[in-house]
Amino acid sequence: MIRVSRLDGKEFVINALLIETVEAVPDTVITLTNGHKYVVRESVDDVIEQVATFHRRITAGIAPLSGRSAGAPSGAETPA
Repeated sequence: MIRVSRLDGKEFVINALLIETVEAVPDTVITLTNGHKYVVRESVDDVIEQVATFHRRITAGIAPLSGRSAGAPSGAETPA
């Protein structure tokens, strides 16, 4: 998951595995594989960097945007 902001500033997360395209028209539009489109404040380059970081974290075995630490059994939460 990656964290992005709507044009009104409200944050939300998108499943990075479902992103099909990211384009600047002139606002950044993220299109998912299901056809849903989201207009966000972040630049195309920012979205690309977040997706790359997401994929690096998955490859490293870290659960992105979750409360679990790498290697922790399912249901185990990291302390706040």
